[in-house]
Amino acid sequence: MLYIRSVLYTVVMIATVPLFVIPGMLLFPFPYKIRYGFFSRWAYLVIWLLKVICNLRHEVQGKENIPTGPAIIFCKHQSLWESIALQTVFPPHLWILKKELMKLPFFGWALYMLESIAIDRKGGRKAVDQIVKQGIQRLDQGRWVVVFPEGTRIAPGERKKFGIGGAILAEKSGYPVVPVAHNAGEFWRRRALIKRPGVIKIVIGEPIETNGRTAVDIKTIAEQWINKTVDDISRIKYTEIRASNTVKAKT
Repeated sequence: MLYIRSVLYTVVMIATVPLFVIPGMLLFPFPYKIRYGFFSRWAYLVIWLLKVICNLRHEVQGKENIPTGPAIIFCKHQSLWESIALQTVFPPHLWILKKELMKLPFFGWALYMLESIAIDRKGGRKAVDQIVKQGIQRLDQGRWVVVFPEGTRIAPGERKKFGIGGAILAEKSGYPVVPVAHNAGEFWRRRALIKRPGVIKIVIGEPIETNGRTAVDIKTIAEQWINKTVDDISRIKYTEIRASNTVKAKT
């Protein structure tokens, strides 16, 4: 039954994408908020379907920490889920993402319409300069910017050092960073078909003021808070995975 529910959900989720993207392309001349408002209806729909079909819902802690003005979201990246669900939690936002995603049919078109910042992850300093320039433009226009500092989806119980690009944007722009932790990967794993029933926990931390702080300081504060909070809310602990890997390495 779990497999059937997961397949049904995946089919419906994919099938609904063109139903939003094709008419949504006609909104190109309209302001960003109108475009975002239309495309984000898809996120609300598939998150609702996830609850109805797969019995997988979520609860949010720390909504009072969401600033009234634009900010930079640093979010743990474990699953496709958070890319969708953040649209139901935060004000209108866009993503810093790898440029290859912009080439995807339908999904890429929607990302383009929402003015995402598409970078070459091997671009080095050029990519960072692009993040800073375009990120400040978006923030000054009142839009939030989502950063996945790990750069790719990381399995529950594992960690990857945060990249510096988002933190440099925060330092240069002066906009606050809102750290976000969750355990979505325990229910909807990367590259996995199965969506397990349960309750995903998402925690929004207090904004990190960036004025007077270096990019390294900003990255360190966000990284420590996110890692600790993820470990607190997860059933799979990082320390347990690390110990297990150590044992395997010695055998």
